[in-house]
Amino acid sequence: MTWRPVRCRDPIGDVATIEYVLGDITEQEVDVIVNAANSSLLGGGGVDGAIHRKGGPEILAACRELRAGHYGGGLKTGQAVATTAGRLRARWVVHTVGPVWSATEDRSQLLTDCHRNALRVAAELQARTIAFPAISTGIYRWPVEDASRIARAAVQNAPVELVRFVLFDQRTYDAFARP
Repeated sequence: MTWRPVRCRDPIGDVATIEYVLGDITEQEVDVIVNAANSSLLGGGGVDGAIHRKGGPEILAACRELRAGHYGGGLKTGQAVATTAGRLRARWVVHTVGPVWSATEDRSQLLTDCHRNALRVAAELQARTIAFPAISTGIYRWPVEDASRIARAAVQNAPVELVRFVLFDQRTYDAFARP
C-alpha cells in the first residue's frame, strides 16, 4: 500500500491528518467507510458493489430498512446516511450519492455536499477516522483532477482525526496526492 500524509488545521486548532492510499477501500480499518452509492441504496457496481459484496447481507438489510422508512424514494444526490459495516473492518458505512458530471451544468456543490454530509454523519457517530473513495469519478464520469480538487477542499475542516482517500488506480492516486 502506498500512502502520503498531509496535515491541515481545522478552525478550532485541532489537527486532522489527510492520507492518500492506493488500495482497496473495503480493506480499510477505519471507523467509517464512505460508499459512493446509487440512490436506490441497494448496491450496484464499482465501489458500491464492492462494499455490498465484502460487507455481506447485513449492509443490504440495513439499506432496505432505510428504504422502508424515510428513504423510500431513495437517497438524494449529496445526502448521506449511515448503516452497519457488516463484515467490513470498519464500524459503519456512510452512503452518499455523487452527482453525474455534466459539461453544461456546474454540479460541483453537490460533490462538495457528498463529502461534507458524510463527515457530518461521521461526526454524529463520534467517528474519529473516515475513508473516502474518489466519489463520482467512475461511472458518473467526473474528471479525476477536478474531483480531487473538490474533495480535498471539502475535507479541509474535517471534524475527525483522520481522513483517508483510498484510490483504486495509480492515475487517481496521483491526481489526489498531487500538492
